[in-house]
Amino acid sequence: MTDQRDQIIILLNGREHKVEAGVTVAGALLGAEVFGFRQAVTGGWRGPLCGMGICYECRVTIDGVAHSRSCQIYCRPGMEVRTDG
Repeated sequence: MTDQRDQIIILLNGREHKVEAGVTVAGALLGAEVFGFRQAVTGGWRGPLCGMGICYECRVTIDGVAHSRSCQIYCRPGMEVRTDG
């Protein structure tokens, strides 16, 4: 069980969300039951596939930087994450 000092708060699509320190953005999104990270040009929802930064399917906007690979970036306190969903 995680105690309070091991948790940080990030913003997911404008809402505060507590996550464990050391979790990736992709892990935080999946833990928050966000499965559509972005929309493909054909309209279909995309999300993490490989989990190691090769497929680029997990791209989100982090602190205003679009197309950030969420499986490669660890959550930081106050980080703002936006998805298309």
